[in-house]
Amino acid sequence: MALFSVFDIAASGMNAQSVRLNTVASNLANADSAAATEAEAYRAKKPIFSTLLMQEQQGYFEGRGQASFKVNVDSVTESMAAIPVRYEPNHPLANADGNVFYSNVDTVEEMADMMSATRAYQSNVELFSASKSLMIKTLQLGQS
Repeated sequence: MALFSVFDIAASGMNAQSVRLNTVASNLANADSAAATEAEAYRAKKPIFSTLLMQEQQGYFEGRGQASFKVNVDSVTESMAAIPVRYEPNHPLANADGNVFYSNVDTVEEMADMMSATRAYQSNVELFSASKSLMIKTLQLGQS
């Protein structure tokens, strides 16, 4: 039913932004982590989203049906940015050359991503609330 599809759309958006916020939190938690090798170093994670078209009725292609778009979380990938290497021969994780490998997380980028995800999540919550309020007011019209 097309009337309730707005709730599905808002919920899929909230789910996508929640995944995005979780990856940002994971990245920020590991921003200063050190490793003994480049392979062991933490790599920043980024979610990959896609739009999913949902056809709600058989007659969509004849112009009679409804369609809605939802956000789908396809996967979470790792950043391929270079791993920073620092010469710290006294560090417990230093290799034979005295190098320590650190996470490739850019904290400024992550903070901007967190603010963007938070605002997008908020927008979806407001859409959900406004739709709920309109539906309740529509139902109350029949009571008068």
